[in-house]
Amino acid sequence: MGTSTIAGVVRATCSAIWMRLKASVLPHPTRQQWLDIAQGFLERAQFPNCIVALDGKHIRVKKPPNSGSQYYNYKQFFSVVLLALADTNYRFIIVDIGSYGSTADARIFRASRMGRWLQSNQLDVPQPANLPGSTGPPAPYVVVGDEGFALSSQLMRPFPRRGLDAKRTIQGSATLQ
Repeated sequence: MGTSTIAGVVRATCSAIWMRLKASVLPHPTRQQWLDIAQGFLERAQFPNCIVALDGKHIRVKKPPNSGSQYYNYKQFFSVVLLALADTNYRFIIVDIGSYGSTADARIFRASRMGRWLQSNQLDVPQPANLPGSTGPPAPYVVVGDEGFALSSQLMRPFPRRGLDAKRTIQGSATLQ
């Protein structure tokens, strides 16, 4: 058998396995499961109304033939990106696997199903709720990501540390302790 035939069989087999098992291996969380995850973030990280953490990981690969620089990343190697939403026990909740290594995490997220599901409220995320000890307006449940992601009503990220004066730098580091 030729290499391209074998590659096609492997790809089709993996796709069939994923389609058959994804509902049992990575089911979409229910509203109650989101609340349970949020409780975990509150207990472990003192972060109320957080439902998942978002990040990408470059998985090193051999340069695919005729791919040019699509898989070549800023870390100076060829990769595909694993983008995942994870709970406080480091379990994947939703994943996107296989984007080009040269593509930024934020761009992958915007184009991914998980990003579209989050933006269009298709993930059964709980309605905004009061923060612990607060009588103020309800706060939305959010995803937390790193500085590579764009701030939105559903996604929080750290305050940028670039261009801060001494006072802001000290305040920022004091809040991390």
